[in-house]
Amino acid sequence: MALLKVKFNQKKRVKLAQGLWLMNWFSVFAGILVFSMGLFLKIELRKRSEVMDNSESHFVPNSLILMGILSCAFNGFAGKICYDSLDPAKFAKWKPLLKPYLALCFFFNILIFFVALICFLMRGSLDSTLAQGLKNGMKFYRDTDTPGRCFMKKTIDMLQIEFKCCGNNGFKDWFEIQWISNRYLDFSSKEVKDRIKSNVDGRYLVDGVPFSCCNPSSPRPCIQYQVTNNSAHYSYDYQTEELNLWRRGCREALLHYYSSMMSSMGAVVLLVWLFETSVMVGLRLLHTSLESIANPEDPECESEGWVLENSLKDTLKSALESLKKIGKFNQVEADAERAEGEEGGKTPAITTVS
Repeated sequence: MALLKVKFNQKKRVKLAQGLWLMNWFSVFAGILVFSMGLFLKIELRKRSEVMDNSESHFVPNSLILMGILSCAFNGFAGKICYDSLDPAKFAKWKPLLKPYLALCFFFNILIFFVALICFLMRGSLDSTLAQGLKNGMKFYRDTDTPGRCFMKKTIDMLQIEFKCCGNNGFKDWFEIQWISNRYLDFSSKEVKDRIKSNVDGRYLVDGVPFSCCNPSSPRPCIQYQVTNNSAHYSYDYQTEELNLWRRGCREALLHYYSSMMSSMGAVVLLVWLFETSVMVGLRLLHTSLESIANPEDPECESEGWVLENSLKDTLKSALESLKKIGKFNQVEADAERAEGEEGGKTPAITTVS
């Protein structure tokens, strides 16, 4: 029994073709939207590529850009088919291409669904990328005189100001690295010498943070040095008092920003996938309804359209049998080649008669 079997007369076929033509052009605009989202996400990721450890995060925008281009191409082509289907003479040239085209549409819809899922599932990969990238970026914060790294201070400062964050996981991350350049340290000072000698790596570590960690909304002047030294500041207890530094780490802030963006894009791509699937089903109904016309010379006669000629169970069973036949055929060929190779490797025995 055919799946989604529908009876059509000429009027219904014409309405279906016109509706599909319109839907295909809506899908072209949807493809442009997907392409634009991918381009926007790629630009946003490139803006902060210095604090990302690898290029894996660009898989999502690149996939969206590709899906957008393919969507425009596939749906533009389908729109032309639907338009020509109103004229039997024009439609005849498209008939041999419809089955392969529908097969391509099926795999294309699987890809769209896969890309939508990736948009939701990239959070874990993005988290590790940001964690390592921010850690490396903070290490290079002080290298304002080093070629290739002199921009990192500005990048980190602008990032912390824009996203209202501090450090990788929090402001205490700055206590573990030397973020002040040696150029601005007085090595004749006893305090500087003592601090450098106080750790194995010989780094100048302070319980302070860059100015970009300060929260301008705080009524108290920013305490960015000696943050953990209560006696250095009047009426201050860093463990109980609400600090005038950003509490949230930049990894969490960026992860939330990009995850929200990707989730929204994933939802849009899912809607596009549903729309594309409905277009593919409609195109299949149009294809089968036109092919099943009993008398091609009488376009007004009734016909039947379906999505699958047999039930879903029978179709899957038939597909599995076809795959098994292909597998057996390949196995027979491989055995034949192996047998030929063994025969070719044997050398005939020569018997001498005395």
